[in-house]
Amino acid sequence: MNQSHKLKVWPEYYKELLTGRKTFEIRNNDRDFKIGDVLVLKEFDPIRNIFTKREIHKAVTYITDFNQADGFVVMGLSREFLSLI
Repeated sequence: MNQSHKLKVWPEYYKELLTGRKTFEIRNNDRDFKIGDVLVLKEFDPIRNIFTKREIHKAVTYITDFNQADGFVVMGLSREFLSLI
């Protein structure tokens, strides 16, 4: 069964996800990510230490750990937004 994962994303990366230039996430695989899972990518301002209330929902379409640090994976993301707040 697919899961939903809430993840912090800094503003500069959120912007790239929003424009579609960034189509992947590199993350520690501490949540056992699977193809079909939904990433709830929540914009987080590290300077003010707050969430901005903007978020993007993307499906995981591909996963690899090739040439990554131990425990990390690269996840390909769906082009379409499942939800945009």
